[in-house]
Amino acid sequence: MAQILIVDDEMGIRELLSEILADEGHSISLAENAAAARKVRADMRPDLVLLDIWMPDTDGISLLKEWAASGLLTMPVVMMSGHGTIDSAVEATRIGATDFLEKPIALQKLLATVKKALKHETVLEKKPLTLDAFARSPLLKDLKRRLEQAAAKTSVLLLKSASGSIAEICARTLQTHRTPWLDLSAASTPLTQEMLHNASGGVVFIADLALLGKLQQMNLVFALERLERHNLQMVAASSRSLPALVDAGWDPLLVSRLGEVWVALPQISGHADDVPEIASLLLAHLAERGEVPLRLFSSGARNALRLHHWQGEWAELLTTVKNLALSALDEEIAAEDVERILQTESGGAAAPLPALFLDQPLREAREAFERMYFEYHLAGERGNMTRLAERTGLERTHLYRKLRQLGLNIGRRGDERE
Repeated sequence: MAQILIVDDEMGIRELLSEILADEGHSISLAENAAAARKVRADMRPDLVLLDIWMPDTDGISLLKEWAASGLLTMPVVMMSGHGTIDSAVEATRIGATDFLEKPIALQKLLATVKKALKHETVLEKKPLTLDAFARSPLLKDLKRRLEQAAAKTSVLLLKSASGSIAEICARTLQTHRTPWLDLSAASTPLTQEMLHNASGGVVFIADLALLGKLQQMNLVFALERLERHNLQMVAASSRSLPALVDAGWDPLLVSRLGEVWVALPQISGHADDVPEIASLLLAHLAERGEVPLRLFSSGARNALRLHHWQGEWAELLTTVKNLALSALDEEIAAEDVERILQTESGGAAAPLPALFLDQPLREAREAFERMYFEYHLAGERGNMTRLAERTGLERTHLYRKLRQLGLNIGRRGDERE
């Protein structure tokens, strides 16, 4: 039979409903408030939830909204209230509730409503991942508030120190439900008036300004000049500083326009204590979206995530969590799983510096370190010499000479890589 979660602050009602439904063959979980309901929902996906509206900590309507916003409303929910009103029923239905029961609940009415709700096929709309999924993380809750506050005053918002997945999560947070989404990073043809018109009222997104080619830069300028006409919000991310974009050949006036209003993403490497909670929330959301199997982090795994130095910042954390969920053999992800994935990502555990360098003469130790240093940044910049020169702070001629001295001469084959 079905797994049913009953959420009500009155113990007598919880016990009565539990007894009736258990006699019908259902498995019952109980929660006395919204906090307990959240915990049960994080651990499992019930087949049905009976949810009281009036509760002391968080009311049922608010909890329903929270589940809907974070993609957790993937099961039928029947609202219950001893003070039911038409307005409450309408609002609950609009948010996603399946039905409404008014207390005191008659036995036959309860059984009929439960039977009907269990036949209801909840359509799981695969909503984009947004910062709403991380509402329990103070760090990301604060970031969401900053983004919304800044976006309310401008049509162009720059995300500093961001690119890729985390940039899209931020931009999707600012997208109103069911409005258009136009990704200029993926455009391979010139932008047209018709395309902007079709995107009216939505978000124009650029995953990383540093990776835009000439055509995409032209599309950016075209869109930038027409944002207000089409009621568009542009959200552009950049993994490189604005002066670096100018040095790379961008129009200084365009860069200045893009950088008028910006929000800098917090560096995850500086918020180690937030990592386990963020990783757990991400893991639960990915499972709800059907992208990974249902998994949980052990306390050891959470600690391993907290202690790791996230050099790859948000991108590394997002890919690590997904790969852990896909590769772990057990439902509970262990510390050993985390260590295995992180060692694989870094190419294996590095030997301690003393073992590598301190027993060598100074000249050989310095050369070994420099070789390791440039190999690391060559891989990180994918052989692009322009970005490598910027990253290492060396003038290009000096950089080429240094690479040849270290036996790492790659000629100029990386210059045009994007």
